Amino acid sequence: MSAENLHLPDPAETLEVTVSQVASWLSLPRDQRPRLIDCREDDELAICQIDGHDWIPLGDFMTAGTRLTADAERGVVVYCHHGMRSLRGAARQSTGGAVAARLLLGGLDEE
Repeated sequence: MSAENLHLPDPAETLEVTVSQVASWLSLPRDQRPRLIDCREDDELAICQIDGHDWIPLGDFMTAGTRLTADAERGVVVYCHHGMRSLRGAARQSTGGAVAARLLLGGLDEE
C-alpha cells in the first residue's frame, strides 16, 4: 500500500500529521500504515510509546542510513515528545533524499 492510499498530506502543502490520524492507523497491520519513527532518547521510551514504532534517536539520524529509508514507500512519520526534535528529524530525512518524512504535530504531548 502506498503512502497516497494512507491519506498522508502532500509534502508540498504540509509535513504535519495529527494525533488522530496516527491513532486511526494503529488498527492497521504494521506493513499497511506509515512507518512511525520515534526520535526520542532511550530514557524517554519508558514514559510512553506508540505500538509498532521504530526507534532511531535523533542523534543517530545522520548515520542511520538504510534504517531510516527502509519501507519508505509506506510513508514515514517522525515523532518525539513535543515535536521540535521530530521537526529536525523529518527535515534531515527529507533533505537526505530518502522520502518526504512527515512529523507528528505537537509530538506525543499533544492532546
